[in-house]
Amino acid sequence: MLVSGFPAGPLGTNCFVVAPAAGEQCVVIDPGPDATGPLGQVLADHQLHPVAVLLTHGHVDHTFCVLPVCEARDIPAFIHPADRQQLTDPWSALGAFPGTPLFGALTFAEPADVRELADGAVLDLAGLQLAVRHAPGHTPGSVAFVADTADAPVFFSGDLLFAGSIGRVDLPGGSEEQMVESLARVVLPLDDETVVLPGHGPSTTIGRERVSNPYLQMVASGPPRRSRLL
Repeated sequence: MLVSGFPAGPLGTNCFVVAPAAGEQCVVIDPGPDATGPLGQVLADHQLHPVAVLLTHGHVDHTFCVLPVCEARDIPAFIHPADRQQLTDPWSALGAFPGTPLFGALTFAEPADVRELADGAVLDLAGLQLAVRHAPGHTPGSVAFVADTADAPVFFSGDLLFAGSIGRVDLPGGSEEQMVESLARVVLPLDDETVVLPGHGPSTTIGRERVSNPYLQMVASGPPRRSRLL
């Protein structure tokens, strides 16, 4: 499996391009601000042809370029229904006044073809199979994607899990209780060799996070006290 990722925008949101191999169809995960230029270069370098955009959640730093990417190639966008409203109203998830400039843009709209993700579904796209895991906490509609490869499973964690940290839960729609449940249900059962490709920051592995991530250790140790994750 070919995975090419790059950080884009002022928050360094990781955008990933995933394909069976060079010269094949591919999917794009989380095209955030300023992603269109680097994305075009990755597609050209590997001769890839996108068939879908997958969104780990609705925050604008992960969805900013979904409309131009989908419109330019006439492809669908996939998002969990609990976060779909954020495609047209990103301000509500940030506690910002409607119309506040976000990365230089004032208007937002859905792509022509939006398809909703469901927990446990397996997406068969571009010759890939990606399992969908609903993981609320950072946002109500946060999801992660799991792909099995010949070497080790790959976990596209969005803002659920980072190297040494987890996603914040203090924005509108965030929930500490749901984050704890998602980490316990979605992350802890994964094999140690699973490669984690997060929404921000460097890659890691589940094994590394199991022994070094203080938030994951808190969840593994038992029922959390109030506000342990903040």
